[in-house]
Formats: sequence, C-alpha cells, structure tokens
Amino acid sequence: MNSRVTPVTTIAIVLAVLGGSAISAQDKYTLQVPNGLAFAEFRGYEDWLPVAVSHAGDRLKVILANPVMIEAYRAGVPGNGKAFPDGSKIAKVEWQPKISAEAPAETAVPDTLAGIGFMERDSKRFADSGGWGYAQFSHDAASDTFAPDPKYIGEAATCGFACHTIVAAKDYVFTAYGKR
Repeated sequence: MNSRVTPVTTIAIVLAVLGGSAISAQDKYTLQVPNGLAFAEFRGYEDWLPVAVSHAGDRLKVILANPVMIEAYRAGVPGNGKAFPDGSKIAKVEWQPKISAEAPAETAVPDTLAGIGFMERDSKRFADSGGWGYAQFSHDAASDTFAPDPKYIGEAATCGFACHTIVAAKDYVFTAYGKR
C-alpha cells in the first residue's frame, strides 16, 4: 500500500507547487500609478497597431496606438493643428537590446523586457497636464513583475507631462506616425 501512496503523494505535491505558482503570478492589470493611470485601462494594447519604433540609449522601443489614435494620426493629427481626441491611447513597450545571432548583418533586436509606458487623452480628467495622463511601469525580469516607475510619480516625477511640454505644439506627443 505504501507504493501507491508515494505516487499519489508525489502527484499531489507537484500539483500544489504548480497551483501555487499560478496563484502567485502577478496580474499586471491590477497595477496603477498613484493618483493616475491603471494598467487595466490599456487592456489589449498588445494588439494595437504600431506607430513607430525608436532606439534611445540602451532601449529599443515600439510605440503602439489604439484605433482612436491611429484614426487621428491618419487624419493628420497633430500636423494639421488639431488635438488627438479623447479616448486616444498610446503604449510604449521598451526592451534591452541584443544583437541577433541569426541576422546576416549586425541587427539589434529586443531581448529583456524593460518596461511599458502609457499615455491616455482625457481632456477633463487630465486638464492640468495638457489633457494627457501618463504612466510608466518598470519590468523586473527576474520576478517577471511590473511596478510603477518612481521617476514618473508625483512631485519626484522627472518625466511624464514635464518631459512632454517640449512638444506641446504637437499635442504633447513625441512620436510621429511614420510614412507607410
């Protein structure tokens, strides 16, 4: 009878460990920047269309926009002097780069996820910041978790609206919609 208990016990332990791992995995959609944007407001961003890509410092970035913002870009915003409509959302996914082992020429490709930034146009909710709300979530690769990035929070913020004021004439948006 002991020989039957051992496999059953082993299976129970394995299931408990695996179940515990699943339970302890972070739900990024529960995160929110203090007094600001929540990750949940951007559910589905993974499927948004790309606006552009960029390489800044040690980061590769892809900038994605929701359908409302893509439609505005295609209509000429902000170059036509109009503002993005309320409901416009943009996501900036950032990676540490690595050099591709397969590409025939030296090519930087995404490696470790570094963070995700969000902007949302809501002219009433964010009246004090040009109509835009900002959030940046840093990613910790070791734990595969996100956390609000402190450099974008409260009075200690060194970016967000403070950074975007230099492109106020472009409705506070750095990224132009690239020709296709």
